[in-house]
Amino acid sequence: MSRCCENIYQNARKGANLTQQQAAELLHISPRSLCDYESGKTVPADDIVCNMIEVYGTEWLGYQHLKQSTLVGQKYLPDIECTDLAKSVLRLQKEVSDLDNVNRDMIDIACDGVIHDHEEPIWRNITKEIYEMAGAALAVIFSR
Repeated sequence: MSRCCENIYQNARKGANLTQQQAAELLHISPRSLCDYESGKTVPADDIVCNMIEVYGTEWLGYQHLKQSTLVGQKYLPDIECTDLAKSVLRLQKEVSDLDNVNRDMIDIACDGVIHDHEEPIWRNITKEIYEMAGAALAVIFSR
């Protein structure tokens, strides 16, 4: 999603074909503030990021902002790789297939509503596959 030496805010602005001056005016912030966000010196407040999303037309920016700038996002949101639509769809199909491969185990474990000690490693694998599928699904959504 981000290019070398660029952060998510800079990448989103450049994807919208805006200069820092143009973007700052549209966002109603100073060019210095925008420069600080894009250089990583400061993290923009959520309301500024919401404005960036609207102005730049980049829904993925909200997700990446939460993923990178909050502990909750870093710890619990799945990684996403935003690429072109075709690659994203193919990856999602692969992850759906992987999840289908563990579907029987998931049903067997869930039937009694309890994850027994001997089922724990299998359940960890199931949740890993679900997590990967969730990230792939988000990549499809954000590939526009």
